[in-house]
Amino acid sequence: MQISNAQSRAIAHGNGPAMVLAGPGSGKTLVITQRTRYLIEERHVKPQEILVITFTKAAAQEMRQRFCAICKSPGVTFGTFHAVFFGILKHAYRLTSANILTEDAKYQILRQLLQKMLSELQTEAQDEKELLSELVSEISLVKNEQINLANYYSRSCPEDVFRQLYQQYEAIHRAKGMLDFDDMLVCTYELLTARQDILEVWQRRFRYILVDEFQDINLLQYKILRMLAKPEDNLFIVGDDDQSIYRFRGAKPEIMLNFSKDYPDAKRILLDQNYRSVAPVIEGALKVIGENEHRYAKKIRDVRGEGQKIDIQELDSQEHESLYLVKCIHESVKKGVPYSEIAVLFRTNQGVGPFAERLMEFNLPFEMHDALPNIYEHWIARDIFAYLHLAREGLDRTEFLQVMNRPKRYISRDCINAKRLSFEELRIYYEEKEWMLDRIDRMETDLKLLARMTPYAAINYIRRGIGYEEYVTEYAKARRMKPEELTDLLDEIQQGAKPYMTCEEWFAHIEEYKEALEEKRSKREEKKDAIMLATLHGSKGLEFQEVFLVDVNEGVIPHRKAVLEADLEEERRLFYVGMTRAKDRLHIFYTRQRYGKAAEPSQFLDILLKSQRQ
Repeated sequence: MQISNAQSRAIAHGNGPAMVLAGPGSGKTLVITQRTRYLIEERHVKPQEILVITFTKAAAQEMRQRFCAICKSPGVTFGTFHAVFFGILKHAYRLTSANILTEDAKYQILRQLLQKMLSELQTEAQDEKELLSELVSEISLVKNEQINLANYYSRSCPEDVFRQLYQQYEAIHRAKGMLDFDDMLVCTYELLTARQDILEVWQRRFRYILVDEFQDINLLQYKILRMLAKPEDNLFIVGDDDQSIYRFRGAKPEIMLNFSKDYPDAKRILLDQNYRSVAPVIEGALKVIGENEHRYAKKIRDVRGEGQKIDIQELDSQEHESLYLVKCIHESVKKGVPYSEIAVLFRTNQGVGPFAERLMEFNLPFEMHDALPNIYEHWIARDIFAYLHLAREGLDRTEFLQVMNRPKRYISRDCINAKRLSFEELRIYYEEKEWMLDRIDRMETDLKLLARMTPYAAINYIRRGIGYEEYVTEYAKARRMKPEELTDLLDEIQQGAKPYMTCEEWFAHIEEYKEALEEKRSKREEKKDAIMLATLHGSKGLEFQEVFLVDVNEGVIPHRKAVLEADLEEERRLFYVGMTRAKDRLHIFYTRQRYGKAAEPSQFLDILLKSQRQ
């Protein structure tokens, strides 16, 4: 690829700080590798004095390979923040890999602590896996943001529970002499702050620091980076503030936006040519992201020239949307687009299911960039299945225990001993408690009614007649979730059951879907000609000839959790990332209704729809 004037200026930057604003498809990897070569061959910098930092191990390996292809000088350090900082700790404390707490071990400690605490509180977590994942993220956030634990308010559980869990977790793994990945940053910061002599050693070692994907940096990483770069401040950062989409991990776009304040003499270079996408995609994406207030204004020029305009379609429902998606894919393949050059992008993993089922129905090959969750394995789905099984097959002990108090009926586990039980046995146990007999009678009646219903009608009755939806709503509030996060999932399960007249037919379909998913999971490593299904987060760094953004409705993108202006700006950046994955053609679909309820197109489409009408 021919090097542009902007790329040349970035590559040949001399000493001191520099910020390279590199939009999608602008050749940032080329700039970093060529600058590294330039420093060695033209500036005669020792390779050992150059540090190139990336955010993933895969990116570091790719960067190293690209560099080795153009320069044979060994000694440059390519690594992630964690790898580089652990190297510093190793030298100071004689640590080995045995001192690193694996993610599995971390989850195991937290799982045991959580189960013990919930037992003491006489409560339960239906979604233990999700809750643990959220707790891990929050622990990471507290450490990386250096937040005083007393001032932190958990997003996923009561404050006292979180603080107790955090303190016990820290005590356990520290007592074993173990560091988790976040501790590598915390301990490096503490070491370099306390020991000026050690800091100076590493400042002399890494005189030139280059950072890729700088928009993803968190506060602690930035503080350490600034310390290491002194006194020469040869800090060369490359990134795109418009693609900062990891605030939930502690990444702060404000750090990049304030870089010029921290380094007033920093040179700013905009890589203003997009080599990836045709003009309509670039122009549309810039219109959308231009609505964000807190960003660097950029004019990006297309290199590839004109192409087809962005295809924005309103569909009646998700059913029509998925059918129309299949129709479009068939047409594209007929025109010669390989399956592997087609991507279908979603806001969250939860939205993938109906489209994956539709692609399977039409035997269209697809693979998943992210692990695709099976909605039918969710605890809510398992509760629905338990009710349906109890209605049709009698009172199995395990399934009865699962739902007997969902909603709350105050039935005690002590009354259930046999593998199979009867309502008569329950009545005998509670014969002196008339109010309990009423509840048992009502549950028996409910199950008899369910046994005669279609799956769709049965789920509706479980939700509204039995009161399960109210239970789910209360659970969501206790978990500090928006109730819609769970009721939408109920909607999707119910909608999926609609085509089937009997539970046997529906369960057979669910089993087929499960087997197909398992097969795809087991073959994830195989390279094949297949459509890519990915979340917007998972699509970052990828590119395809044709991209479909689906479910672009209010409440989906932007996500209903996005309330503050900073949240909305991040959601807009996420949408921008999705749009800019497209090289030749971009499709955007939204629906008039979702699960039988009226739906609105995303506010992010306003400017695109307005420009199309003009």
